[in-house]
Amino acid sequence: MADPIRIANCSGFFGDRPSGAVEMVEGGPIDVLTGDWLAELTMLILSRIRAKRPGQGYARTFVTQMEQVMGTCLDRGIKVVSNAGGLDPDGCAEAVHDVAQKLGLNPTIAYVDGDDLLPRLADLVGAGSVRSFTDDSMEDGWGDVSRFVSANAYLGCFGIVDALTQGADIVITGRVTDAAVVCGPAAWHHGWSPTDLDRLAGAVVAGHLIECSGQVTGGNYSFFDEIDGRTEVGGRARFGFPWAEVAADGSCVIGKHDGTGGAVTVGTVTSQLLYEIGGPEYLGPDVTARFDTVELEQIAPDRVRVSGTVGEPPPATLKVAMNELGGFRNSFTVALTGLDIEAKAAFAQAAFWDACPSGPDDFDQIDSRVIRTDKVDPMTQEEATAIWRVTVKDADERKVGRAFADANVHTALAGIPGMYGLGGGPGAASPFGVYRPATVDRSEVPQYVHLLGGASRAIESTLADVDVPPQDRSSRGDTADIAPSESDQWEPGEQGAIGDVERVPLGRIIGTRSGDKGGNANLGVFTRSDDSWAWVDAWLTVDRLRALLPETESLRIDRHRFPRIRALNFVVHDLLQEGVAASTRQDAQAKALGEWLRARIVDVPSDLL
Repeated sequence: MADPIRIANCSGFFGDRPSGAVEMVEGGPIDVLTGDWLAELTMLILSRIRAKRPGQGYARTFVTQMEQVMGTCLDRGIKVVSNAGGLDPDGCAEAVHDVAQKLGLNPTIAYVDGDDLLPRLADLVGAGSVRSFTDDSMEDGWGDVSRFVSANAYLGCFGIVDALTQGADIVITGRVTDAAVVCGPAAWHHGWSPTDLDRLAGAVVAGHLIECSGQVTGGNYSFFDEIDGRTEVGGRARFGFPWAEVAADGSCVIGKHDGTGGAVTVGTVTSQLLYEIGGPEYLGPDVTARFDTVELEQIAPDRVRVSGTVGEPPPATLKVAMNELGGFRNSFTVALTGLDIEAKAAFAQAAFWDACPSGPDDFDQIDSRVIRTDKVDPMTQEEATAIWRVTVKDADERKVGRAFADANVHTALAGIPGMYGLGGGPGAASPFGVYRPATVDRSEVPQYVHLLGGASRAIESTLADVDVPPQDRSSRGDTADIAPSESDQWEPGEQGAIGDVERVPLGRIIGTRSGDKGGNANLGVFTRSDDSWAWVDAWLTVDRLRALLPETESLRIDRHRFPRIRALNFVVHDLLQEGVAASTRQDAQAKALGEWLRARIVDVPSDLL
C-alpha cells in the first residue's frame, strides 16, 4: 500500500494571487502542485480572448507561475496538474514548453483535450446527444447553435492518470471537473481503477475542498473573527493555501503549510464542503460522491481528517458548460439623498424616461430598483444616501448604448435636488453571455492524451462495468440511516417547548457559505453543536427561508439535509437569472447571500446562545 500523496492547490480562480505557486512549492513538502483556473464565467472570458487571439484561450498567469517554480518542481519530483489550458490546452502546453526552453529545462509535458464540443455541436444537437440540463423549453430545439461561443464537457480524471503513467511532469487540461486535478494524481499514485468508487469519491471530496484555495483555510468563513493573526499585515493576514494528503483508502487530511495565516478546522472544512453543491449526490464523470456520508475530525491544529465517503456509479451523461452571446447591456446609478427618497426616485425615473429615446417596454429586459441604504438622522452624507439603479438588456447594441446612458446625464440640471451619479460617467453598451448547462452522452466524448512532441491516444469515457450490491453497503458506510434530501414539501416534526428565547442575529448560531451554480444560488447553512443543529433543522424550513430572504419568495427552493456535518443546503433556482455574466443582481454570484441570512434578527432559544 502506497503512502499518502500530498496534493497542493495554488489557485482557486483565474485571478487568484500569483504568488500561490511559489508559496506552495517553497513553503513545505508536497508531491503534486495543482490549481483551478476555470469557472463558468471564465470559459466565457477565455472565449473572448480566443476570438481576439486564436490559440491563446488559456490562463497565461499559470505560464508565469511555471516560470517561477518549474525548476524546483523538477528537482524535487513535484508533479504539476492544472486545468489552466482552458479552451486551448495545446496552446498552453506550447507556452509552458517555451518557458522550459528559456530556462534550459526539459520536462515531459502532456495535455488532455476532447472536452471542446463547439466544432461539432451542430451534429451532436442534431443527433439528440446534447440535452438541456435545466430548461425543458430547449428540448424542442436549440435554434441556431452558431450563437454559442463555448461548449465544453466536464471530463474526469483518467486522462490525467494516463498522462502521469506515461511519465508526464506537467499535465495541462481543458475543462475537467474541478476535483479531477486532485482525483487524477491520487488515482495514479494509488493505482485505482474506475471501479474503485469509494476511493474515487474520497478523492473527489478532497478535490472539492481544496479547489478554491483559501476558502478552506479561513477565507470567506462566517466565523472569521476566531482566526488568530488575521489582521497582521505582512504576516498571518495572508492565509496559506491548502493541501490534501490523500490515503490509499480515499480518506484524506486537509491542511496548510505550518506558519502560514488562516486556519484549517472542522468549521472551515464544513463551510467549503457546502460550497456550490446541490443535494447529497455529487455527480461527476468518474463517480457519484455521497456528501451526506462524509465525516470530519480535527486531529491536530490545522489538520482535519475527512473520511467515510461513499461512492456510487456516475451518471451515463457528462455535464456540458455552454455559453452563448446574450446581447448587450448598460446601466447607471443615481444617488438619492436626504428627505423624500421615494418621491425623489419617482421624479428621477420620470425625468429619465422622458429624456430617453426608448421606453421601458422597448427593451428586451429591464431591472430598475431603489435601494434604501439611507439612515434616519444621518451623521454623514453617505448615510443620507439611497440609490436608484437601472440596467437594460437588448439584442440591439445601439438601443442600450450611449443614447440610453446620455439620457440620464441630460436630466442633471432639470431633475431632483442633489442629483449626481455613482460609478463614473455614461458608457457604451457591453456584450454579455448567457450560461446554458447541458448534458451529453458520455460515449460521444473520449479524452485525448497528448505528450508534447510525442504520441497521442484516446481514453474512452464509457462507464466502467461496476455493480454495488445492496449487501455490500455494510462495508461501505451504509447510507440507510441518513434521511433523504427534502425540498419544498418537507415538513419539520414537532419542535416542542423551547423555553426562553432571545431576539438576536441568526448568525449567532449558524455559519453559511453561498455561491452560484449557473442561474441558481447555493446557500449552505451549518451549525457547530448538536443542540443548535436539532433546532435549526426543525426551524429553518423553505417557507421560513423565503420569509427571511424576501427576494426568494416567488422562486423554487430545494432543501437538502447533511446530518453528519450538522448542515443544510438550499438551492434557490433562478435567483441569478441566466447566470453570472447576465445577472443584474448587485451580488451576481450570490457570494454574500448567506451573510444576509446571518444578519436577520430572529427568536433563538436562550440555551443555544
